[in-house]
Amino acid sequence: MPQFFLNKRLIILLVSIIVLVALIGFSLRERSKLSWPEQFIKDTTGWVQSLVSKPTNYVAGFFENLQDLTNTYDENKELKPRIENLAGLEAQVQELKKENKELRDVLGEKKTLRDFEPLPATVIGRNPDRWHEMIIIDKGKLQGVKKNMAVVTARGLVGKVKNVTQFSSTVQLLSSMDPKNRISAIVQGETDVHGLVEGYDQEKKLLMVKAIPSGAKIEKGQTVITSGLGGFFPKGLLIGKVVEVKQDQYGLNLTALVKPGPDFYDITNVIVTKTNMIQVDTAETSDGKEEE
Repeated sequence: MPQFFLNKRLIILLVSIIVLVALIGFSLRERSKLSWPEQFIKDTTGWVQSLVSKPTNYVAGFFENLQDLTNTYDENKELKPRIENLAGLEAQVQELKKENKELRDVLGEKKTLRDFEPLPATVIGRNPDRWHEMIIIDKGKLQGVKKNMAVVTARGLVGKVKNVTQFSSTVQLLSSMDPKNRISAIVQGETDVHGLVEGYDQEKKLLMVKAIPSGAKIEKGQTVITSGLGGFFPKGLLIGKVVEVKQDQYGLNLTALVKPGPDFYDITNVIVTKTNMIQVDTAETSDGKEEE
């Protein structure tokens, strides 16, 4: 009896091995269709893999995007100050080239219209009703601030000193709607074109440079800077870039619409340009408007 069971187990083992080998051989041969057990196992395995892989890929992608965002933020933080200074440097380089040529022709010139002493200041007040017209800074007469001095940021000119007290000053922004707020400017090009910054288009958020001769050639993208002819403003302070040129209402002159360099809505820190030049008093033009 024990010998019978031993032989039976051996027979079952041999048959199992034969069946296993046959199944392996069957599965390895080339077939156009899979059997339904194979299809079931393959479909089930694929569904499970898809169920696991999608959340995994989503999480991995999220952390990759987060890392890319962090890297982009660090790069933008590093590049932003360079971009802000680039516009001002572009205007200064063009002016320095012309100024150097003039200095070769004029011997003994020691001072230029560009000479000024920068005085950093912080905005300490702003009237909500006149947000786009005035700011108050923490520097005044004790620090040498005087009326009509230019006030700038890293992006360019923001306005001029309107009133001065011992410890603070009120700055009138270029976006002010005051008709007396006029600044002598130059549109840089092969031939410089003079004009006056006079008025602000609140709808388009653009400065208006008027009194430009009708025959002047001005194109989009040209740089506008201060001329320095008024005596208070140094020459070469960036005002903005030309975005549009049109005839004035009488058709005699051109008006250039200029996108300002700084954002007048968001001003925190500024620089007052303390000039050491002989300063002239503000003059009244024939139409009663004040001019820098």
